[in-house]
Amino acid sequence: MPATDKDPAGVDRSRNLYEWDNTVSKKKVAYFYDSDIGNYAYVTGHPMKPHRIRLAHSLVMNYNVYKYLEVYRAKPAVTAEMTQFHTDEYIEFLQKVTPDNMDSFMREQGKYNVGDDCPVFDGLFEFCGISAGGSMEGAARLNREKCDIAINWAGGLHHAKKSEASGFCYVNDIVLAILELLRFKKRVLYIDIDVHHGDGVEEAFYTTDRVMTVSFHKYGEYFPGTGELRDIGIGAGKNYAVNFPLRDGINDESYSTIFEPVIDAVMKYYQPEAVVLQCGGDSLSGDRLGCFNLSMRGHANCVKFVRTFNLPTLVLGGGGYTMRNVARTWAYETGRLVGVEMDSVLPYNEYYDYYGPDYELDVRSSNMENANHTEYLEKIKVAVIENLKKTIPVPSVQMTDVPRTGFGVSDEQEDEMNDQDEDENKDTRLTQRQWERNVARQDEFEDSDDEEMAEANGVWKGKRGNARLNIMDFQNPNANPDSMEVDSGVATPAEKAAEAAGDGAVDPDETMLEETEAEQPAEAAAESAPEPATTTTVAQADGEVKATTEAAQVDEDGDVDMTEAEGKPTERAIKTEEVEGASAPEPDRTSPVAPADDSTEEKNQTAAGSADAGAPMAVNEAAKPAEGADTTNEAVTGEDAKTDTNAS
Repeated sequence: MPATDKDPAGVDRSRNLYEWDNTVSKKKVAYFYDSDIGNYAYVTGHPMKPHRIRLAHSLVMNYNVYKYLEVYRAKPAVTAEMTQFHTDEYIEFLQKVTPDNMDSFMREQGKYNVGDDCPVFDGLFEFCGISAGGSMEGAARLNREKCDIAINWAGGLHHAKKSEASGFCYVNDIVLAILELLRFKKRVLYIDIDVHHGDGVEEAFYTTDRVMTVSFHKYGEYFPGTGELRDIGIGAGKNYAVNFPLRDGINDESYSTIFEPVIDAVMKYYQPEAVVLQCGGDSLSGDRLGCFNLSMRGHANCVKFVRTFNLPTLVLGGGGYTMRNVARTWAYETGRLVGVEMDSVLPYNEYYDYYGPDYELDVRSSNMENANHTEYLEKIKVAVIENLKKTIPVPSVQMTDVPRTGFGVSDEQEDEMNDQDEDENKDTRLTQRQWERNVARQDEFEDSDDEEMAEANGVWKGKRGNARLNIMDFQNPNANPDSMEVDSGVATPAEKAAEAAGDGAVDPDETMLEETEAEQPAEAAAESAPEPATTTTVAQADGEVKATTEAAQVDEDGDVDMTEAEGKPTERAIKTEEVEGASAPEPDRTSPVAPADDSTEEKNQTAAGSADAGAPMAVNEAAKPAEGADTTNEAVTGEDAKTDTNAS
């Protein structure tokens, strides 16, 4: 096979990246993504990492699924839109507080629960605006019947309250989106498959029958501590709040036996006119904060099942704290919503090293014990369905005149923007706006002549066997190789960036042991424990340069100390599962243009905190991007060329 058919990872690019599922109906899917979302970062060591959305988007682009999506960059929500649910004082505080002036807002931080879990970080209000804007615009397009499904992976922040931050969430984009849907829809169904209870959304609609909230979550000694079976709503909303409390370790089979019957009953008795589905990735196996055991396909089956009801559906993100697993799952679910089954072998992309050592589109279940016995699940399921039978099949809804102005751009405004785009680009065959709106036909078997535009937006295309050039291809051979890896794009002060480069620090979240990847026996892992110092070799055109890097200092919660990286790394206890078999071999990822970085790190991590935790195992990980380096002007994604499509 010619070399031009293979990418730098050795993947055969002539193989199909996806197969059409002819058993599902075709849908018009609107996809909301803002390239700035990955530039924001919570404080150092925080498990919530917006960069995961950028990883998922990269997979969507490089699997060519984008061809069947209408891609939009929504206008960020502003204060007046956020205060449709949140209080004016709370939103004003979020808009004013910064890391520089937060000391003068100590009283407000306590009042609004901003602190440890919900820290103040640079660009906090802008981050909330992007998240809420995508969800609200998705709801507005569903209202205008411009799409059948709207996707916003930056949304799904279900813990935020009316005047309080909670659980990494500041502005509740879900409530704002549902309020937008209620302008045209009589009844809206909210489904939550995050491992945590969707308390913020339930609380907002606890007294109304126009919104039914259904949450499948871990209940017990677990955040947020709400979501008991007997929490069913009050007043007019009695029996319209549905909670399914679960225990640790639920797997795909058990989850499907409760999810499908309950949602079937909800559709039968409630008959919603629109659905909002929160797809929190922390219910996946091996999540940093989760305790469920769902595989990628088990998680996606919930999305596929909801799709079969053919209702206007808004699909949102949510939790998920093992970035590569969340990115895999959300990208795969984007494909399922379009109607394609994506190939299990990952295509090459700018974040390819995140997915080692197997480089597959898969998140597998572990051998974690399932504490949800059949009798328990059946008992809860029967109780839930009995409560649903007490609801009015179709609640009477007093509709009023819909206000003339709503969120998002109107049809007239969109036509004006299209005309303006054509007038400003008369000599351009295909503008960025036209490319984003174009949806390929399923029966087209040849690529159109827009490869350059696709390449500028992050799709890897081989040219004469070479990877496309970008700034990271030309590295200083005398620099520390670890400091030149592709990063999350988070803006970092220059002095800290210099310290990180000198120390060769690595984000331990990206090297965290996963059950799905750890296949080395415990005895072999113990023998293969790495030395504190590692030597990496970088091959260059004019010879070979060796650089020795010191392992970074890691604190108790597993975060790299960028200023004191001279000691030995401390072992971090995490939950693991014992898996038999040898570790999968790492494929050849040598690029003909980019210098090959064959450096690897082995981390011996000790399992703890779980009754059935496995023995310590070592995993051979590819070098991961260091947190904090600024790549906001990175050429590989080309996403800054996206066009705002919303007008208030």
